[in-house]
Order: sequence, then structure tokens, then C-alpha cells
Amino acid sequence: MQWRRLEQLTGRRRLDAAEVDELVSLYQRTATHLSVLRSRAPEPALLGHLSHLVLAARARIIGRPRPSWAAVRRFLLADLPAALYRAWPWWCGVATGFSALSVFLIWFVAGHPDTAAAFIGAESARQLVDSGFAGYYTEFAAPTFAFHLWTHNAWLAAQCLAAGVLVVPVFWLLWQNALNLGVVGGVMVSYDRADVFFGLITPHGLLELTGIYVAAGVGLRTAWAWIAPPAHLGRGRAVAEAGRSAMVVAVGLVGLFAVSALLEAFVTPAPVPTAVRVATGATVWAAFLAYALILGRRAASSAPRPFRP
Repeated sequence: MQWRRLEQLTGRRRLDAAEVDELVSLYQRTATHLSVLRSRAPEPALLGHLSHLVLAARARIIGRPRPSWAAVRRFLLADLPAALYRAWPWWCGVATGFSALSVFLIWFVAGHPDTAAAFIGAESARQLVDSGFAGYYTEFAAPTFAFHLWTHNAWLAAQCLAAGVLVVPVFWLLWQNALNLGVVGGVMVSYDRADVFFGLITPHGLLELTGIYVAAGVGLRTAWAWIAPPAHLGRGRAVAEAGRSAMVVAVGLVGLFAVSALLEAFVTPAPVPTAVRVATGATVWAAFLAYALILGRRAASSAPRPFRP
């Protein structure tokens, strides 16, 4: 009789105060019955029925977790911008170093055509200038291209975040991307096609590269938490705090790379004036910087800072 009553109370949509007390009392008794019966090896069917009943009653008492828009809002307006802002010296430092290296490589390759030929071959360089570079953005259907870019960049960012504590892999990934950018840019510049190169890479490249900078910077920040943890935190706790912040950023970068992929697939090859395409990309990029630095500063100042790397 008690089991049947517990089942009735568990299945009701609403309970008054007396019924809630009765539910808790019956749950405790039935849980005790289940424990006793398990020790006596009863029939599996009875044991399974009681186990299901106890679990259902417990879930009714504790409450089932439900998706909360408040949690999503808190993540987007507080947790993510705060994590981005706290790491800004790191990803801005990566951005500065990467940009300087890329500009140097473009200048060097443009001034030394033999270098470009050594990397990709003279015929490949000529094909790149004639149609290869521009054709890359229209070779596949835009939705397919966007999905490929999204997964590729997200995977690259994941590598930077995951390998950050090892330091060297992050610099290797950055070097590979800077070298590729420098060689392609240098070839285009050497053939007087700088307008085509920057006109096509800028609309999406501003946001896309910033996402890579963020991933690398946050990964290196985690490594620094291991190398030189703050005095008030142990090494393990410092790495744990940095790792939690990195996970927040990792989720945010999924969205960032989705936006950059849409820009590259739909805006970069769009048949509109270059100024319009560049302005569109620059506007989205500026919006992200405002989100990370302005909103992020407010969010970080209103929450306790876990550690200072």
C-alpha cells in the first residue's frame, strides 16, 4: 500500500504541503525497504520496480534540472566576456607577435621571388596569382565551405587550448599559420596583386585570426599558471582556475568561428565592392573587440578575480 501511494504522489503534477511531507516520508521508507530486499536477493522484477520507484521519487523531491535561459544569458553577458578580458594581455601579445612575423614574411617573400619558388614552386606561384587564391573562396558551395571552415578553425583553436600547457606546440601552430600567410601574401604582393590579397583576406581574416590569437593566448596563460603560479595559490589550483577559464573561452570560440566561417563563405566572395566587404568584416571584428574588452571589463570588475597570471 505504501509503495502504491508513493507511486501516486510521484506521478502528480502538483502537491500541497502535507503531500510533500508524505512523499518524503514514503520515499525514506521505500528506500529502506529496497535496501533490505536487496540483501535478501528477491525477484529481479520486484527489485527493478522498487529501484525505479525510489529514483523517480528522489527526482521529484530534488527536482529535475531544466535548461535555464538565465544561465545562457549569464554565460554570454558575464562569464565569457570576463574570461576574454582577463586573458587580453596574452592574446593581444600573441596578436602583436603573429602580425609582426606575418608582415615580415610577406615583405621578405615579396622581395625575394626565389624564396616563394622554393616554398611552392614557380608554376604554383603563378597559378596562385592567376586564379588559385581568388578561386579558393568560390570552389565549393557556400554552406559546405562554411561548415568546413568552422570545423577546421575550431579544431585549430582546440589544439592551441589543449596544448597550451606544453607551450611549444602552440608556437609551432602559430608559426605554421604565419608562414602560410606570409608566403601566400608575399607571392601576391610580388605579382602586384596586393589589392586582391588584402581585399579577400581582410573581411573574414580580422575575426578569424583574432579567434586564433585568443585560443593561443589563453592556452599560454594556462601554461604560465603552471610555470609561475600566484603566491596565494598552489600550482594545482592555479592551473585548475586557468583551465576552467579556458573551457569558457573554448565554448565561446565555437560561436566566433561560426561567424568568421559565414563571413568567409558568404561575404568574402560576394560580388560587391571591396570596401563594402572589408567594412562588413571590420564592423563584426570591432563588435567582438567591444564585447571582449568593454563588456568584458565590466563583467570582470563585478566578479572576484580567481587569480592573476
